[in-house]
Amino acid sequence: MRPPRFWFNPPQAPGWQARLLAPLGAVYGLATRWRMRRPGWRAERPVWCIGNLNAGGTGKTPLTIALIQHLGDAGVAAQVVTRGYGGRLAGPVRVDPRRHDAAQVGDEALLMAAFAPVWVARDRAAGVRAAQDAGADLVLMDDGLQNPAVNPHRAVIVVDAQTGFGNARCLPAGPLREPVAQGLARADLVLAIGTPADRDAFAAAWGGVIGAASGRAGGGVPLLGAQVEPLATGMDWRGLRVLAFAGIGRPQKFFTSLAEQGAEILRAQALSDHQPLGAVLFSRLEREAQALGAQLVTTEKDAVRLPQALRQRVLTLPVRLRLEEPARMLALLGLPEKPGGR
Repeated sequence: MRPPRFWFNPPQAPGWQARLLAPLGAVYGLATRWRMRRPGWRAERPVWCIGNLNAGGTGKTPLTIALIQHLGDAGVAAQVVTRGYGGRLAGPVRVDPRRHDAAQVGDEALLMAAFAPVWVARDRAAGVRAAQDAGADLVLMDDGLQNPAVNPHRAVIVVDAQTGFGNARCLPAGPLREPVAQGLARADLVLAIGTPADRDAFAAAWGGVIGAASGRAGGGVPLLGAQVEPLATGMDWRGLRVLAFAGIGRPQKFFTSLAEQGAEILRAQALSDHQPLGAVLFSRLEREAQALGAQLVTTEKDAVRLPQALRQRVLTLPVRLRLEEPARMLALLGLPEKPGGR
């Protein structure tokens, strides 16, 4: 399902649809506020929540992977707890890519499991306990900002700099899970992901609100930046005729990145976020690619949803998140000097 366009109108001109749905949005925001009044469980080991205010993808998974790597460089062994969106297992269960598939644990959990131990748990507190008992120095909780089960030690709000907080209305009047000020009150920093131009535009529109917010530390919430970039693998994309498909939050970003690498995109198929990639859909895409004389290309996240036997017939363009100020970010989040207190 694609989000309606009016969600991303300027807050000053949200559109008649947003105004019509505003009472429902206000109820949604109040419901989130009421739910978050319940005190959550506090783990012994540090828990960092990687959350967002917007419904849909904003870059939480790329940030989680980037933090795993930066924490590892600092000698901190992180483990991940995620709901396992799109998977059927309730958990807590540690993801094993050799025996689990996306239908069981979700595509994001499978992707992150290549970088660190990942626990799928609909009960976030049970998942954090499992990671803690398994020896995690620090737990990265993927999503969960609006889940009261765990009271994290630090919380990051991830936002797509290009779309920002949309029309600043809550679902269904806008893209937000809760009002901006309400969410910022539980945040330690905001990370805007996008090009320098998009981040500058986001800072101009929202920097004042973020800087004036009273977050968990009691002062203004810091605003940092990051950018998603293709990973250098030695693959020469120049002139390669491709049929690209992507089932992520913003498929056009993937298609743009692929074109910037020099690929000739003959067809771009945007799928719904987390859409299952069964044999029927794949066969159709493969037939179209053969008719065009094109190579199938997709994202890493989509690739893990393909049956193992089909993955070798598709190329992927891997991307990674580059933090503009990684040392500052870790300092703001309170990097443990002695991991796990050991």
